[in-house]
Amino acid sequence: MRRYSRITGTGSSLPPRRLTNADLVAELAQRGVETSDDWIVERTGIRARHFAERDVCSSDLGLEAARNALDAAGLQPQDIDLIIVATSTPDMVFPSTACILQNKLGANGCPAFDVQAVCSGFVYALTVADAMIQSGSAKRALVVGAEVFSRILDFDDRTTCVLFGDGAGAVVLEASETPGILSSDLHADGKHVGILCVPGNVYGGKVLGDPLLKMDGQAVFKLAVGVLEKAARAALDKAGMTDADVDWLIPHQANIRIMQSTAKKLGLPMDKVVVTVDQHGNTSAASIPLALDHAVRNGQAKPGQTLLLEGVGGGFTWGAVLLKL
Repeated sequence: MRRYSRITGTGSSLPPRRLTNADLVAELAQRGVETSDDWIVERTGIRARHFAERDVCSSDLGLEAARNALDAAGLQPQDIDLIIVATSTPDMVFPSTACILQNKLGANGCPAFDVQAVCSGFVYALTVADAMIQSGSAKRALVVGAEVFSRILDFDDRTTCVLFGDGAGAVVLEASETPGILSSDLHADGKHVGILCVPGNVYGGKVLGDPLLKMDGQAVFKLAVGVLEKAARAALDKAGMTDADVDWLIPHQANIRIMQSTAKKLGLPMDKVVVTVDQHGNTSAASIPLALDHAVRNGQAKPGQTLLLEGVGGGFTWGAVLLKL
């Protein structure tokens, strides 16, 4: 009998500190950086975001999200036999944030590793976990997207610092006799490295290069809309399904205009799109699982419905996962 995987629990975590656009505008003004609520909303759809305190790491946010997902699945940490964390803001250079999270969770012993695909990270991690479950390498996987992007923002650059926030989302993926993850489609093209990156690293105990986020917004927008549609259609084709079969589109929450353009290209109305970017901003690898948990807990996404997840991020990476909840 063929083995499949299904999501049996979702969870999320947001730092307590919530900054509205007005809050951020006031803080930036103290630095001599001018922007406005209208400017931010018009270009991005973002109205608020959450920033973690200085002593809070990705593993801390991931831990709370993981516990919430385990509770939803009715499982204990010891029941998990695979942990994958998608993050671009790890706690340390090494070990992986997944290993740190594993120890905090008390699930020691199972394989644990990070996936780095920036904003596509959760889609990549979910695909890897599904493949490992289908192969028999795992039975119950914890897949987490966790980020503290506030650590790598240039608050003198109003075009990027207003976009991002911190948070974490998680799912429990379990082996099943019936299909849950229906298909996936992953891609990357390294020739686009320069349009979204953090061009710095550690050398001899000092930062070499620039450790703050750099982005060519227009180039990212143009690339994102095209590749997201292609990945979504490829995932649908692999599952023998069409746009009409999708109950909810849960895209990476980067920019409302990208989300609107993608939905239009797929022929989906916005009332079939889960939107959290207005309250969370862009939380990179955490954005899709955050939005998924939001949709599940507020009753939007229901068991038996078909969900299309899609993300695009620095690398450049992109991909989509089609699943039955």
